[in-house]
Amino acid sequence: MRTLFLALLLSLSSLATAAENANPIVIMETNKGTVKIELWESEAPITVANFLRYVDAGFYDGVIFHRVIPGFMAQGGGFTQDMVQKPTFEQIKNEASASLPNNRGTLSMARTQVVDSATAQFFINLVNNDFLNHTDETPRGFGYAVFGEVIDGMDVVDAIAEVETGNQGMYQDVPSEPIIITSMKRE
Repeated sequence: MRTLFLALLLSLSSLATAAENANPIVIMETNKGTVKIELWESEAPITVANFLRYVDAGFYDGVIFHRVIPGFMAQGGGFTQDMVQKPTFEQIKNEASASLPNNRGTLSMARTQVVDSATAQFFINLVNNDFLNHTDETPRGFGYAVFGEVIDGMDVVDAIAEVETGNQGMYQDVPSEPIIITSMKRE
């Protein structure tokens, strides 16, 4: 009986440890369907903390995928349906040098030409985009920080990639029919 009790105690202990070490999961609801995302906290701790700050604040609720390029990526997280950019928190350090490759289904932080300029906008790689990977410390070679991966709902992302796009004001590759992130929450 004592052996059974110890075995049960050990198995419960290992389950608790596994749960504590699990990567954060985010559920992104869109008007095209649900996407489940695993965030890689150990590979990109600053980026994941930043992304979760926006998730927890409800920042992404109601924003759109404002730039969709088939065979490349789908970018969102910064604009309302009226193409008004939302105010963001401060810019973060680019963790591309410590991140994983920009492969199909991974999430990366969007940024300007300035290496450490990412805030809220992110993109989902629709294909392997090796040219976005970190290659050196120059602004051109620094790359884009990968911080997570779609673990369920890539069919939804692929459906987003198939929408018709065009120009809207000064913006290109904007979906003609808004692709709305209706909510984004931790699992």
